[in-house]
Amino acid sequence: MISTSDVSLRFGGRKLFDEVNVKFTPGNCYGLIGANGAGKTTFLKILAKEIEPNTGEVHLASNLRLSVLKQDHYAFDEAKVLDTVLMGNARLFKVAHEKEQLYADPDFGEKDGERASQLEMEYAELNGWESESEAASMLAGLGIDEDLHHKLMKDLESGDKVKVLLAQALFGQPDVLLLDEPTNHLDIYAIQWLENFLDSFKNTVVVVSHDRHFLNRVCTHMADIDYAKIKTYTGNYDFWREASALHQRLLSDQNKKSADKAEELKSFIQRFSANASKSRQASSRRKQLEKLEFADMPLSSRKQPFVGFEPKREAGNDILTVNGLNKSLNGELLLKDVSFTMLKGDKIVLLGRNDMAKSLLLDILAGDEQPDSGQVRWGITTTRSYFPKDNAQYFTTDLPNLIDWLRQYSEDKDETFVRGFLGKMLFSRDEALKRPSVLSGGERVRCMLSKLMLSGANVLMLDGPTNHLDLESISAVNEGIQRFKGNVVFTSHDHEFVQTVANRVLELDSDGRIKDDQQCTYDEYLSLQ
Repeated sequence: MISTSDVSLRFGGRKLFDEVNVKFTPGNCYGLIGANGAGKTTFLKILAKEIEPNTGEVHLASNLRLSVLKQDHYAFDEAKVLDTVLMGNARLFKVAHEKEQLYADPDFGEKDGERASQLEMEYAELNGWESESEAASMLAGLGIDEDLHHKLMKDLESGDKVKVLLAQALFGQPDVLLLDEPTNHLDIYAIQWLENFLDSFKNTVVVVSHDRHFLNRVCTHMADIDYAKIKTYTGNYDFWREASALHQRLLSDQNKKSADKAEELKSFIQRFSANASKSRQASSRRKQLEKLEFADMPLSSRKQPFVGFEPKREAGNDILTVNGLNKSLNGELLLKDVSFTMLKGDKIVLLGRNDMAKSLLLDILAGDEQPDSGQVRWGITTTRSYFPKDNAQYFTTDLPNLIDWLRQYSEDKDETFVRGFLGKMLFSRDEALKRPSVLSGGERVRCMLSKLMLSGANVLMLDGPTNHLDLESISAVNEGIQRFKGNVVFTSHDHEFVQTVANRVLELDSDGRIKDDQQCTYDEYLSLQ
């Protein structure tokens, strides 16, 4: 078990945590949730004792091993991939290293033999003989091929480095596992493997994630950060969300009944307080009024933007035809003979292990890249808008504020209109005066979504539209795309988003060809595999 007692932390003048007392018990997986900026990552660092709170303590028994998903992708550059995973159990790795050094010593003596015997016993107790096969199995499950296991970390792609660091955190059955956004940069296949791993994990897990399906799949409890406090709830994310909404409705209904009763009593008192024959009844009504109770309606720091896409015109039946598309990048063939037709009403998810290939296909469809060969033909009634994964180019500008930034994409240039639109996306008052060049990743995404909404397009191309967003914003985007009456082609690693939006699945294989094309939902597609 890991717990905190009276933990408080301030950054500058801001109170991030105020006397937090919380316990995370063995056998449970806790989803740590809260609005962007609530302090989820900071709290994990407090639990890991990487940050010292202003007051209070973190309690973890000295015999328990805590493991943390590392965020420094360059810390192990000179280590082999397999060794990096084994380093997840620092004691085991140290014992193995000392053992190897002893046996390699040409002057190996009696004392060395005694020490080696002790190390062999400890190595066996730590499950050392199975450690390499366990580490290799983890790497394979996360999509790291065996031919990479003995390469140096610096020779891996950044996405593969993330997978290795995740395997390092999971390795050796730690007693407490702290995971900050473990599904970031993972493809859907690796996320499924991680879900299965955590399902069978017997110890304590505290995880931060913006993937709702993942939280529902692995979490037994939710730990909600709101207004500097943390409160735990039994159940997964959907249960917490529904229970919270029900609780708010019950409080609201209770207050409405009390308010209606109060109005009735006040009316009686006002009418009959001067009437001598009714004075006793009026006095009784005053006492009833004083005894009426109104439930406190707890505020929340969470805010949900409004996301809605309205096509200015309806597209005809001719939407998109792609024929024999080929494209190489830096000498590597990423798309090979890609051909498909988009039908009216299609909402297509692009699947495949190679994110670069999927992004490249969307770039070509949007006209930002040209194919080496093949054709892309859009119907004459289609109007298109693109949300690229890399949106930095849109914010490299000298424009002084977001009002002027969004105004350039709006037919209505009136400041009141533009400010109103920004307000829907949580840029209110002074927030709308931020310089575009200083925005965070999540703020950029909200701006790009505003741009898309103003476009009035009847075809949306979306490359990872929920990246960098908090859970409330992801839900808003999800609902907005579900309501959209036009066509969509998109990528996402968010299971629930894919399942609830896509009605067609198009999967690319490792060679860049279309492996499968099915008119079905994502879950139906998985059941066919």
